[in-house]
Amino acid sequence: MNHSCGGKFYIKEVSALTGLSKQVIRKWEERYDIIQPVRHENGYRLYSEEDINTLLTIKSLQKKGFSIKQASNLAKEKLDTMENATVQAKTALDTELNYYVIQLMEIGYTCNELDLLIVLKQAYHFYGLEKFLTSVVSPFLQEVGDMWESGEWDEYQESVSSMVVKDFLVQIRRNFQYSDKAELVLGACLPHEYHEIPVHYILLRFMLRGWKTTLIGASPAPGSIQSLITRLQPVKVLLSASTTLPFEKDPDLLSTLDLFAAENKEIEFYLGGAGAMQYTKDKTINNICVTNSIEEILLTKQGKGS
Repeated sequence: MNHSCGGKFYIKEVSALTGLSKQVIRKWEERYDIIQPVRHENGYRLYSEEDINTLLTIKSLQKKGFSIKQASNLAKEKLDTMENATVQAKTALDTELNYYVIQLMEIGYTCNELDLLIVLKQAYHFYGLEKFLTSVVSPFLQEVGDMWESGEWDEYQESVSSMVVKDFLVQIRRNFQYSDKAELVLGACLPHEYHEIPVHYILLRFMLRGWKTTLIGASPAPGSIQSLITRLQPVKVLLSASTTLPFEKDPDLLSTLDLFAAENKEIEFYLGGAGAMQYTKDKTINNICVTNSIEEILLTKQGKGS
């Protein structure tokens, strides 16, 4: 890691973390007085975590249609004064990144796997599992995805960051202790779906609440999900599709799974992920709950042994 100035960042690092050019950062700083970097003894500007969050907030608001001037004014306001602002603006201002996420973004930019793992471990031990998942893993992966989609990160940077996070979550799940009497939640990627991190994430959230979990990983063979459900008889089944590829490859997949759910009414079936939400918008599904809300799934009734 390059920054060693007490949590301060040089403009080159700020540019890498935010996806904003150094010229844009300087222009926003001078024209709108939105950040106040300090001067290091060598004369270089040093930016704080708050400065980085302010820049990310303005960038997010700009994408939602606000002018730079509007976005900078909103970013200057305290969260408790935002009641009369738009819902979009408040949402953007509620998603600040903590120091660990900023560190991970900086390291992910350079694709240093070992340093990524070190910071993940530090954050895990600092926060505990639940807050680690919600305050570090989720926002980090969101930022990585945004950077990749915008072209500010290349495929290798996205892949390395995602891989290290996935491997760390796998390690946590393998070492997690649960009661032999715990009821079972089965999580599965759909066939042709390779993004399994969301499944690890939600299964860990369940394990924190006393559930036993089983995972069917990336792109299982057709029919294997139904076969394992029949054999294990879980209380809940969580199906994930981050892309629409599973449904494009197998147009009958959704109806097949919905029919299978109808034949197993004692089991709760859920389907989530960006691809699933997009594909099912105009589809009729009778026996599977389509949702992207983890809290909704966690709060629904548990099985008879809970």
